[in-house]
Amino acid sequence: MILSVSNIHKSFNEIPVLRNVSFHIEDYDKAAIVGINGAGKTTLLRIIMGELSADEGIVTVSRDKTIGYLSQHEAVSGDNTIYDELLSVKQELIDLEQKMRAVELQMKTASGDALQQLMNAYTNLTHDFETGGGRSVSTLSGGQKTRVALGKLLLLKPDLIILDEPTNHLDMSSITWLETYLLNYRGAVIIVSHDRYFLDRIANKVIELDNTRATVFTGNYSDYAARKEALRAAEYSAYMKQQQEIRHQEAVIEKLRSFNREKSIRRAESRVKMLNKLEVLDKPTEVRADMHLTLEPKFTSGNDVLHVEELSKSFGSLTLFEHLSFDIKKGEHVAIIGDNGTGKTTILKLINELTAPDTGEIRLGSNVAVGYYDQEHHVLHMEKTLFEEISDDYPSLTNTEIRNTLAAFLFTGDDVFKQVRTLSGGERGRVSLAKLMLSEANFLILDEPTNHLDIMSKEILEDALNAYTGTVLYVSHDRYFINKTASRILDLNRHVLTSYLGNYEYYLEKKDEQLALIDAAAQAKTSAGPHAGSLSAAGAAGSAAQPTSSSDTKQDWKARKEQQAARRKKENELRKCEEAIEQLETRNSEIDLLMASPGICTDVVRLQELNREKEENEAKLNDLYEKWELLSE
Repeated sequence: MILSVSNIHKSFNEIPVLRNVSFHIEDYDKAAIVGINGAGKTTLLRIIMGELSADEGIVTVSRDKTIGYLSQHEAVSGDNTIYDELLSVKQELIDLEQKMRAVELQMKTASGDALQQLMNAYTNLTHDFETGGGRSVSTLSGGQKTRVALGKLLLLKPDLIILDEPTNHLDMSSITWLETYLLNYRGAVIIVSHDRYFLDRIANKVIELDNTRATVFTGNYSDYAARKEALRAAEYSAYMKQQQEIRHQEAVIEKLRSFNREKSIRRAESRVKMLNKLEVLDKPTEVRADMHLTLEPKFTSGNDVLHVEELSKSFGSLTLFEHLSFDIKKGEHVAIIGDNGTGKTTILKLINELTAPDTGEIRLGSNVAVGYYDQEHHVLHMEKTLFEEISDDYPSLTNTEIRNTLAAFLFTGDDVFKQVRTLSGGERGRVSLAKLMLSEANFLILDEPTNHLDIMSKEILEDALNAYTGTVLYVSHDRYFINKTASRILDLNRHVLTSYLGNYEYYLEKKDEQLALIDAAAQAKTSAGPHAGSLSAAGAAGSAAQPTSSSDTKQDWKARKEQQAARRKKENELRKCEEAIEQLETRNSEIDLLMASPGICTDVVRLQELNREKEENEAKLNDLYEKWELLSE
């Protein structure tokens, strides 16, 4: 064992954040800590590292074991720059970085001793690069700062690496490299991350922080999510079944009382006692029940939503892309992917006319209404309050409608009067999503929509996009999100935009084959003119699921008809039973009146006949009550 966390309690301003949190980290564990924003993940890491004291509980690190920690903010402070600013650095440092990039590429496919040798070389290159005055930290981009901080941490080779949001600001290539390294790391790892694809590849243990408490699950993120959903579904099913049974028993009690007979009343009282002894289950918390996002277009667009032809864009001497051409059709959900700096966000800005292309044509189809989500939230006005942000753009909404909209995105009470400038990145993202929902656009253009969102919010957005009947074009580095929501992928790589008709898993399956075709085409067309970089198309998506056979369909139809017939039969029997009870109860009431009447009360023979009839009726009623209770179940 490397680390023991035992009964940790922590409160801020008397509000508990962590209660009785306990878990162990064994040698070679790869553990993920998950939970919504504010669940206490970073607080827990700071307590483990001794940066924050716990109110109660003990953190124990085994003797002679070392811990390395990378916080989510440590690597990203300062101003970001674009890559060409680095060209002013000394040539020997540029050469060093080129070697680092080459080693990174080799590490993606290496393992075992070969990976360790490459890692040693990489850490030495990183060390030489930094000590050689490679760059001022303030001039690095977020991803570059993260890589430098990781390099410093990995030089220590600690027994336990703790990483808080390590994939923030990293492009897909860098994330893939980090995954490969961590999978082969000869030590334990604790990761806090919202990157579910990353957690799927790395984690063999998931520690969930939920409602101040910790629960440990074995397996990766998908295993955890399936187990969590199964547990929630089982709890909810048990609750619903019990509620259904309570309602049924209450109905039976009411019916028995309505018969107004001594035996039926005794039966009702017996059931009341049983019901009072029942331990009523609490209703489980609804999964993802807090934020409500519904995306629905106000009207339908034409079939041709977007046409892009011969698009080129450069910034100074930096050419992002040339001669890109592609089309988006109605109903498609298309993701643009690629490394940082390739021009993905620029494509979206060109479509939204936020910047002008050097060459090319961009044409929207008929009846196309665009809704734009900007990762930097330029669509928001920093000086406005949340209420003004909505009311100014949608003046037809009433105050109540504005408040209800903001409440659907977790802004309640005085929150609506906060200025946008005071909000966190995640909060600004929720405001942008609220405006996107209100837009009722039929073509959504989204730039990194999952940035700063916790896993729960990402899942809500995924569900909303999958239910959306309009067209979607987005840029994202969230591979899990892409895999769940994209029906086509455009990969911007080597200045070429390649189309893959499938999700992210399909892209992974086909990309090496397509990149080989691109390289071959580039070599064969070096003198083919300016159109060599236009869109190439991948093959069709994977095979569809096998259709259901006609015999299976007939069997299912027959089974459903038999079930319906059986149910109708029982309903008829129950109705007939109730009618028989009512007839016998009515007849017994008539017999009581007759036996008390002056003309019969002195007629012994007649009284005996009526009394035998009533006894027979009572026997029949007793059987009918039992039959009715069985049928009513």
